[in-house]
Amino acid sequence: MADRTSSSMIKSSLRKHSELIYVFAAAFLMLILWFSVASVVTWLRDVPFPTPLSTLRRLFILLNGEPLLEHSLYLHTFNSLLRWLIGFVIASFSGLIFGLVAGWWKPLARISMPTVHVLQMIPGLAWIPVALLLFGVGEASTVFMITMTAFAPVVINVVAGVRQIDETYIRAARMLGLNRYMLFTRVLLPGALPQILSGLRVGLGNGWRVLVAAEMIVGSGSGLGYAIIQSRWTLDFTSAFSCLVIICLIGLAVERLIFLPLERRTIEVWGLQREQ
Repeated sequence: MADRTSSSMIKSSLRKHSELIYVFAAAFLMLILWFSVASVVTWLRDVPFPTPLSTLRRLFILLNGEPLLEHSLYLHTFNSLLRWLIGFVIASFSGLIFGLVAGWWKPLARISMPTVHVLQMIPGLAWIPVALLLFGVGEASTVFMITMTAFAPVVINVVAGVRQIDETYIRAARMLGLNRYMLFTRVLLPGALPQILSGLRVGLGNGWRVLVAAEMIVGSGSGLGYAIIQSRWTLDFTSAFSCLVIICLIGLAVERLIFLPLERRTIEVWGLQREQ
């Protein structure tokens, strides 16, 4: 028994070290590619393309408090995260409720899902004229674009998750006397959790991408997207690249520190099997 425990611990340790090696290898490859592109562009076009070192140096300066477009990098990041969070919460909550109801009640799904699929095919930037007509330039337009872009994938995945639940479980729950609320919370919701997490992940990524683009066009004077697009006027490309690094780090942090642990915890609690 002790030998088995020791062997499993060794395997787990080796697996973690292997994952770290791949992470560092991927990061090293990305830096090499970035440096190569910067060197080639600078040599061919005589344009000072920011390198990883110059971008990192500029990022440290901004993190130390130097203002970027009259605001600190922290304020730009906070405002972007706040808009992203508001839009995603609206999209995820409404998409989850609507998806559960549409997955359960087939007539609603037949009527509404074609429209949801059409929304899924609309690029995030295509919502700009609609957002401007409804809300004008400002925070509301950005939140609206995030919500519309994240809503469709959440609904589609939730409906797919509900539909894949075996009818036997639903009939058994009804025979046991579960009311509609208990049926939703104890059968439909747990059974659809893998698809729900997939929909939330896709919606979150879509919302983050359209957030940056929206801030470039309908922004209100702050945000990472606004800072990137405005940096072109002063040719401050290293600051723009610094904002890009922040955007990438936030995306990776959300994926690795929130969604992966949440997925593992969900599998442990509900006894679900991760789809391959």
